Parts: sequence; C-alpha cells; structure tokens
Amino acid sequence: MNSSAPVHPHHDLAAALIERARAGRAPLRTAVVHPVDAASLGGAIAAADAGLIRPVLIGPKARIESAGRVSGHDMIDVPHSHAAAAKAAALAGAGDVDAIMKGALHTDELLAAILDRKAGLRTARRVSHVFVLDVPDLNRPLFISDAAINIAPDLAAKRDIVQNAIDLACALGIKEPKVAILAATEEVVPSMCATLDAAALCKMADRGQITGGILDGPLAFDNAMSPEALTAKGMTSPVAGAADILIVPDIEAGNIMAKQLDYLSGADAFGIALGAKVPIILTSRADSIGERLVSAALAKLAAQAQ
Repeated sequence: MNSSAPVHPHHDLAAALIERARAGRAPLRTAVVHPVDAASLGGAIAAADAGLIRPVLIGPKARIESAGRVSGHDMIDVPHSHAAAAKAAALAGAGDVDAIMKGALHTDELLAAILDRKAGLRTARRVSHVFVLDVPDLNRPLFISDAAINIAPDLAAKRDIVQNAIDLACALGIKEPKVAILAATEEVVPSMCATLDAAALCKMADRGQITGGILDGPLAFDNAMSPEALTAKGMTSPVAGAADILIVPDIEAGNIMAKQLDYLSGADAFGIALGAKVPIILTSRADSIGERLVSAALAKLAAQAQ
C-alpha cells in the first residue's frame, strides 16, 4: 500500500495500519509498563518483531522474564507496577522514549503517573482515548472518543477530545474527517447538556478553535451513520450519514458503544491515548496480542504526524 494513501477496511484495516506505520521512520523507542503477563509482554514483543517499536521493558525483572521471551530487549528492573509507571513517565518526560505502552496494570495507575506534573508530560491539551474500529459492512474506519479516560467531560475537555480524534484520523491519511457530535436527538434541547455542547463545538470549529475536520451536531446515532435516516428526517448535513468520527457525550455511552461493536458486530477495535507529549498505547487487559500490535501501529503513526 502507498504509505501516503488513507487506510480502508474491511478486515484489512489491521494489515494496512501496520504496513503504513512500518513505512515511516525508525521504530518508536517505547516504555512498556509492567509487562508481567503473556498478553502484555507478547504484544510488546510482536510490535518489536514487526518493526513498530523498540521496547524498554519496565517492571520486576523476574516476573517479566517468567511471562515470555525477553532476550535482546532493554529492561529496567523496578519492584512493582507503581514504580514502573513512574519510571516510564519520567523517561518520556525527559525525551528518552517516544511512546508509552500499558502492560498488566490498571489504566488509572498508569495515567496518574503520566499526568503527574513532575513527569513533564502534560501539554495544553487534555489527554483522551480514541478507538479505531474496523466494522463489518462499513467502508471506512470508525473513530469513537472518548470511551476510556474522561468520565463526564465538560465543553473544554470535549474540544480537546474532538481535536485529538481529528489529529489521529489525519495521521491515518483521512483528509478533513467528518465528525458527528452525538446526543439522543438532532435538535438543540436546553435541558439536554449534550445537545448544547454539540452546538457549541460546531461553532468553535467555525471560529477556528477546532481545526482539520468537518463537524456537525447534535446528531443521534442513526443520523450520524445512516443516509436513509437522514433522508427520512429531511435533514441536510455535510457529516450525517457519513461520519468518520463519533464524539460521545460521556464515558458510559462511548464504552458501551465501542464494546457493542466489538462483541456483537464482529468489529476489530484498536486504540491509543493522545494529548500528552508522547502517544500512549492504552490497551485493555482483555485485548489480544494482535490488537496490541495494531494499537502500537497507531501510536507510531501519531508520533510521525507530530
């Protein structure tokens, strides 16, 4: 695949992302935090074997070695997951690694270390997670944000969530991604905060406070995804029926939507967190080695775009 061309599914999205990422610069030096089980260590080693990352394995040495193959890779021995997260954040803050990869620890423990001001990883942008899904019968990647970090984001946080998602879509070669700001209705209803935020975000885009994408909202899910629903409701929109990015009102809505598509629709789900100085490969403990590998490809593409 031409490394400058956008990626397209179905079910070749993973291969396309990996190929596109490998075509870029040298592997990302990546702090892998507490990879003490087979899945987290295996994902890091698979990403290294694919030429995507150069891992620095951080955690209790004996536990890492018992989890799988580690020969030939850098390792930093620390006593526990908390120390591993702090060390990874310090390395990234000092510019000694270009990405951070979550291992066998809780997300909040890792994020606490990354967001600690002493680590030097914070930027003016809020950190947010972006899922990239390969959905059966959909002719494009689908981005969902934020379904993993920000619980009940206010308008300022949503602005950053939208911008992070647009930046990732652009890094994947999608020019002017179409962004649907989701709510339960396409009308602005004063008693429904999500509809007010959606309208405000669209005006922020008009004023250049959000750049790189085309926004519309509020939009209900059917309007965002279905041209037929758009026609039935007599709506016109540059986004509705063709959304690339779905911005959800809160973490529950996003998490349920992404996992529904994963577990009931046969979608493949990958994701990273953006907004810190380096991309964060923030996989679930239930993710397969293959999903971790593709998420590493996303991080490499994001880093190259930065």
